[in-house]
Amino acid sequence: QVQLVESGGGLAQPGGSLRLSCAASGSILLISAMGWYRQAPGKQRELVALITRAGATNYADSVKGRFTISRDSPKTTVYLQMNSLKPEDTAGYYCNIGGLTRAYDPFDSWGQGTQVTVSS
Repeated sequence: QVQLVESGGGLAQPGGSLRLSCAASGSILLISAMGWYRQAPGKQRELVALITRAGATNYADSVKGRFTISRDSPKTTVYLQMNSLKPEDTAGYYCNIGGLTRAYDPFDSWGQGTQVTVSS
């Protein structure tokens, strides 16, 4: 099994910054992709940012230039640096990591979610 633990989030003022972290643990052979999604009340969950095994990144248009996805050297922790926050960034943020376990089984795990609220 692969477990994800998220941290970060909270309350920020418009224009402020927050940093989210998501650490993966368990029987991991390799990680193929790591991403952040968000879901606001009454809305569908949407992709915010993604980083592939090769290091390629992809961002939602609404966060380009403001958010940055990165990972640590062991490539088991993914971060989301959020700058220039806007009220419309308010949502529950969820990390998602996919790959293979040491038993060569594919996994697709989700974090527990962390709330980000942007308000003055």
